Amino acid sequence: MRKAIVIAFVTLIALLTACSADKATPNDRFNSYLEKWNKQEFADMYKMLSSDTTDTYPTDQFVDRYKKIYEDLNVSKLQVEFDKLDKDSLEKAMDQGKATIPFNVSMETIAGPVSFDYKAELVQQGEDKEENWYISWDPGFIFPEIKDGGEISITSTAPVRGEIRDRNDMPLAMNDTIYTIGIVPEKLGASAEQNKKKIANLLGVSVESINESLNASWVEPNLFVPIAKIAKTDQELWNKLVAIDGITRQESTGRVYPGGEATGSLVGYIGQITAEELKEKDPGTYDANSVIGKRGLEELYEKQLRGEKGIKIIVTNDNEEEKVLAETAVKNGENIKLTIDINIQEKVYESFNGDMGTAAIIHPKTGETLGLISSPSFDPNEILYGTEPNLWEKLENDERNPLLNRFYSTFAPGSVLKPITAAIGLKNGSIDPDEGLEIKGKTWGNGEGWGDYKVTRASTSNGPVDLHDALVRSDNIYFAMQAVEMGAKAYEKGLKSFGFGEELPYEYPITPSSISSSGKLDDEVLLANSSYGQGELEMSSIHLAAAYTVFLNEGNMIKPTLLTSEDTSQYWKEDLLSPEQVNRIKNDLRDVVQNGTAKKYGKNSAIPISGKTGTAELKLTSEGSGEENGWFVGYPTESEDILIAMMIEETKERGGSGYTTKKVVDLLNKMK
Repeated sequence: MRKAIVIAFVTLIALLTACSADKATPNDRFNSYLEKWNKQEFADMYKMLSSDTTDTYPTDQFVDRYKKIYEDLNVSKLQVEFDKLDKDSLEKAMDQGKATIPFNVSMETIAGPVSFDYKAELVQQGEDKEENWYISWDPGFIFPEIKDGGEISITSTAPVRGEIRDRNDMPLAMNDTIYTIGIVPEKLGASAEQNKKKIANLLGVSVESINESLNASWVEPNLFVPIAKIAKTDQELWNKLVAIDGITRQESTGRVYPGGEATGSLVGYIGQITAEELKEKDPGTYDANSVIGKRGLEELYEKQLRGEKGIKIIVTNDNEEEKVLAETAVKNGENIKLTIDINIQEKVYESFNGDMGTAAIIHPKTGETLGLISSPSFDPNEILYGTEPNLWEKLENDERNPLLNRFYSTFAPGSVLKPITAAIGLKNGSIDPDEGLEIKGKTWGNGEGWGDYKVTRASTSNGPVDLHDALVRSDNIYFAMQAVEMGAKAYEKGLKSFGFGEELPYEYPITPSSISSSGKLDDEVLLANSSYGQGELEMSSIHLAAAYTVFLNEGNMIKPTLLTSEDTSQYWKEDLLSPEQVNRIKNDLRDVVQNGTAKKYGKNSAIPISGKTGTAELKLTSEGSGEENGWFVGYPTESEDILIAMMIEETKERGGSGYTTKKVVDLLNKMK
């Protein structure tokens, strides 16, 4: 009997212990709550609140409010943690049916990191199997500052966009005063309709758009109604506008481009962000009212130029007292300083006089880019504040294609490539500069494999043609023969040693120069034509300018730079020629101007000039002839401190490469 009693007692103890072990603890319950909180599962969290809490705070004041606040503040990296109650505290809580658990919340927000400590009160509720621990919640769980009420708001401070400046700190893109032109309706006078027509005509807008602005719901007779913006520098336009009744202006700050067309393709412009652009940006960095770089350097250096807006998260209570939850200070944009010289940039651009083409101007010893031209171009000020109707349509339909960035593009270089071909042959030993080739007549073909195709040269020779004669007279046949003798693999290797087929190590992304559409010269006719800058071979003007520095830097090619912060006098390619070979080609380039293809405009130059002419024929078939692009690469023979590589399109009826040569010679004389 006694044994049965003992067994029953032990069984009872075991059952009680099992029931106690199955009972939920505040540690377990709060841990489950935090798991849902860290996942922002607010609806499930609401189910774990005490009855008093749910009576006080309906779903919208919990679930909806949490969601809105976290979304508005762009909450990320949310981490809510707690230290479990120790054994003694846990036993006490279990006895009393209530517990207090400290916890910590940390998160990243739109205004930076936020963290705080708070305490949770948990109570036991429910009967029997339904009994559990529930959280007594209040708004302090969101942020302690709103425990007793208060509104959360976000304020931002826009950064000042950085400026783009030339090497002498002259502005190329700056923040300056602009005028917002507006109408005060009651001052339009008796001739209101006539005045609106005058205003529309001057500002390049329609009368309908003016009426739409004037008929807005907020407009009062005495209020300023904005119509358009104009640059502060457009004083002539303002003088015409102010003479019309009803017109007035307000000053504000806007982007201004002092270089106008001369720097349009290089600098670009800013504009209102599009919906597509907004989708691609990180959340919080831009909004629907933001401006963004659209082309050129404004787009390339958007991140550095725009800066970062200052953001402050504020809690305001009933007493209008403000508490700052988090704050990120405004970071103004960086200024970008270029090696460009605006005086050189403007002089060279003006020399094009509307012609289509490109030019790269560099210091051949330091690699600094002094000018980078695409002509014709556009005036960024006109795009932002212009008054010409249908400006974009006119730019897009202009047959000269002013929206094409030509210095970014590549073109057939024609005979300006010949010194590079010469350098390749001298380096690999396939060209003996003193060996004369027997060339008869003005055409040459290399047998049956060529069919009827022949290479043509501009003039015949009176004897064997050596390298000097071939460069001075620009003999296509000589270079075609040398390339065929050299072989495709050797010539391809030589072109690659000059940077063909690879990215130019340059701050501004430039289309890589190419050997051919396939990257190879697997056809002998293509090999022959490529040797004198035809075939499928193409170069950019900045790469061509850099390539010629081999002849001015003891056989090394300079690495071109665009920012003043870059190291100068660095080489991209080294040991492309020996000093003796360099001097030979330099002498030949001087003789090109003295006695060769550039003699007409270069021989009597005020300063000695060296260089090479080039004509690239553009035709779709081997039959007949096509339009021509004229090239000239030139530099002052003695100082060697500036080098211009210029190409002008469609020069066939204007003197071919001579048309370009004259412009470069004139520029070099003006710059010295």
